[in-house]
Amino acid sequence: MTVIVGTVRFRARDYSAEEAAFSLPRTPTDEYDHPLATRPSTHDQVDVVESEKVDFSDPLRAPTVALVSNHDVQYASESCIGGLCDEVTLSAKEWAIFKRSLMQKFSFTQTVSVSSMSDVLVKGGKVSEKSLAGLHLEELDDPQKTAEEEVKVITRQEYISRLHELKDEIRRAWQAEDRVARLLLDTSVSQFYPTIFILVTEVLDMLGDMVWDRIKRKAEYADDGMLICSLPENFKATDVSHDAKETCNNWFCKIGSIRELLPRIYLELAILRCWRFMQDNSSAVIHRLTMMMRGLADPLASAYCHLYMAKCAQTLPLRDMGFLVTSFNDITILLTRIISGKGNSHAKSKLLITLLEPTIEWIIKGIFKDASKWKVNDIFLELGLRRDMLKLNGASPCISIVLHHLLKELPAETVKVNVLDIMQLIEDCKDITFDQYLNYRLLGFKLYESGPQKESVCVLLDKVFQAVTQYNNLDEYLKVVDAYLDIVLQYQMDNYLSMILDGISLRACNKKVTEDELGSLQSVLIKLLTHFNCLEEAFALNHFIEILDVMYGSARDIVNMHILTKATRNGCFRDPTIIQLLFEISRALHDSLDFSSLKGDDHQQSARLISRFVQMVDFGPDLERHLTFLIECRRAFGSINEIQETLVHCGNSLAIKATKDGKPLGFVKSCIAFNEVTIPSISAITGCMNLYLETAEVALICGLVSHADGLIDSAINTIQSLELSDGSRLPIEFGGILSSIRKLCGLLVIVPGNPEEGITYMPRNILSLVKSHSWVTPGIRIKVFCAIVSLSATLAQNKLPYQASNSEVVGNDELFFGEPSYFQQLVSISCSILQDLVEAIQQEPVNVARGNLALEACNCIISSFEASPEISVVCTELMEIAKSCLHANNRYLQSTCPHLRGINLSYPTDDHSSTHDLEIESR
Repeated sequence: MTVIVGTVRFRARDYSAEEAAFSLPRTPTDEYDHPLATRPSTHDQVDVVESEKVDFSDPLRAPTVALVSNHDVQYASESCIGGLCDEVTLSAKEWAIFKRSLMQKFSFTQTVSVSSMSDVLVKGGKVSEKSLAGLHLEELDDPQKTAEEEVKVITRQEYISRLHELKDEIRRAWQAEDRVARLLLDTSVSQFYPTIFILVTEVLDMLGDMVWDRIKRKAEYADDGMLICSLPENFKATDVSHDAKETCNNWFCKIGSIRELLPRIYLELAILRCWRFMQDNSSAVIHRLTMMMRGLADPLASAYCHLYMAKCAQTLPLRDMGFLVTSFNDITILLTRIISGKGNSHAKSKLLITLLEPTIEWIIKGIFKDASKWKVNDIFLELGLRRDMLKLNGASPCISIVLHHLLKELPAETVKVNVLDIMQLIEDCKDITFDQYLNYRLLGFKLYESGPQKESVCVLLDKVFQAVTQYNNLDEYLKVVDAYLDIVLQYQMDNYLSMILDGISLRACNKKVTEDELGSLQSVLIKLLTHFNCLEEAFALNHFIEILDVMYGSARDIVNMHILTKATRNGCFRDPTIIQLLFEISRALHDSLDFSSLKGDDHQQSARLISRFVQMVDFGPDLERHLTFLIECRRAFGSINEIQETLVHCGNSLAIKATKDGKPLGFVKSCIAFNEVTIPSISAITGCMNLYLETAEVALICGLVSHADGLIDSAINTIQSLELSDGSRLPIEFGGILSSIRKLCGLLVIVPGNPEEGITYMPRNILSLVKSHSWVTPGIRIKVFCAIVSLSATLAQNKLPYQASNSEVVGNDELFFGEPSYFQQLVSISCSILQDLVEAIQQEPVNVARGNLALEACNCIISSFEASPEISVVCTELMEIAKSCLHANNRYLQSTCPHLRGINLSYPTDDHSSTHDLEIESR
């Protein structure tokens, strides 16, 4: 331990002179030289760039790209065989996504009944060797026995696993025949049919790839493996050798020998692109297959067969898309038969329509995918949907579900031009295939996308609202009006807006709103909030608050957050009605939070919005009402630290405002007391301590010295309570605590010392704290030591660097001027620190950190004390520690050494120095 003897004196400081000497020169910047300033020419430059379409890397202006998973990309690349173009590659990706959605949508069946035609799937079963004729005769002899023997039940997963095994068998043995394709004849478990379709067609696609590769290799290589030619991507039939054509023809002949129609069609579709080896134009082939499908009696099997043809035809070049229109019309006929209900119950008809919907969707997409080659009117004509045809036939040939997917694919501009014709189609579609209100809804979104003319909009809205007012169901009503609300707001059609809000209020009143209805209500209210510039305008709408009150759950939270976001973007809130309404909204948002997981983004955003609202409330001169509001907020939002911290800041601001306005000191004390009660509820130790110090500073500004002393004691006690009685410790923010202690030392410069306790009462409390707690690291301890030494050196000056802004608060330089005990106390605490400094630094285990701490302490001593032998001894020990821990070229070390040379080692020692020797002498 270093023993400090003799006389230790603080250096005299002239803070004003030092500031003038060491401050960097400052010059005012030009208005447009600031990097964030907007230059007059900026907009012109942007216009030039945009007009010239210069491509530059701006991630915020990058176009939105549809993301496809790696699996889809891999699938697409594997499907891109035979020189397919980018368009086909994209179709392959779309097909992969379509398959995945189909499997997810129809994956609810857990068991599957398997008939004799599917015995190939039964685990451990043998493939039936009986002929079709034999099976038919057995069925005629004993139908019941045959049915019992043939129908077996396996789980869905067993079915899928067996299909994957078959796929591997085909890959190894090329023995597919028609066994797999025959699975699609079985529609007995209709809900599982889409899954069977996907699994079977994957096997067939693999078979088609294998056949393609075999024939292509036959065309390019001789029997001995020698390369004959390489077929180009866009090869013609004339480029293919005779042997390859013969092999290809044999495959089609083999398939043509299959007796059952459905397996024969599927297998030919699987190798459809192989026709390229024999002929350049495959339109006749596709037409023939389309006509063959009309022989499929089962509507489910027929529709999915059309779907597979639409998928396989994409692999053909220069294909004629007319077959899709034929497929579309054929499926429409099937739907018409289902709608008629002959032989089917209503539930079975609805199920069949649901199962057929994916086929309609994909085929219509295919039709409009090449819409650039068609005129839209021609498409309407081919589909039988032209207005003149409707009048001629006297009835609409369109079916609701078909119209829905047709409308979904129509370009927005086409919808705009034909909006009244489409509206007529919707009005006439009243079948069971699709809910009519969803077509009204889709038309509204499409129309808004196209930017319609106001004249046509008025006619359309009249028709829509005539229909929608008949809906008693709130969900249906909301889904329709939500789609047209954007148009109503865009053209400021207040009469329709009133009708919408009246209709919602009528249907939502006195009923429990469902989850689906909540989503639509959320959409409606957010559109209204977004449209109006002023929040008060939205609140003034008829039934707005009433509709908001029926909402609950996450939808209500989202709307509340939108309200607070919009509210806090403008100026302060002075209207008591608006303040109360926003307070209730904030309280509802607060009460809905899950406090077990407050670290989520939604929780943080909610806390920020509520805090921002509290900050923006302004009751003007009625400060008492403002303080009452803060007390209500503390009661309502007591569970979130961030809001409690905001309340303390607001309480301090209110105290300062009251002081400036000359309010009675009693009100200021009430504000300080409000903070003293609020701060302990904050769990963050660093935040709690900083708020105590902030409030103490406010108390000094207001002239409340005793309150400031109490708040500083509370701040120190906050750190004192960190170590728990059971030995466990709370998570400690070491950097934040050190920063708070340094801030406290800076505040103590202007806090009048307590004549009874002494000027060093609070610094000694801090020293006791850092010495006695085990969680205090050596680094923190050394930095606190240096902070207290600097504080003591500052307090010992004849003139302090800064004073409290309140003239009634007397600084220590005036309060204790010439008092010997004042300087003795400052020297005493500093000498106590100097005696412990070297030992404390040696406790730091990390060499580099120990060296840096030694340098920091050395610089603190040099700047605080005059040169003396005692100071020289301490600094020498510190420099030895630094040199042993740091490299000789360390810049911190090198910059510290010159300051040591200025220390006078022959400074006289006077053991009988008077009290005056302890005072600072001006230089």
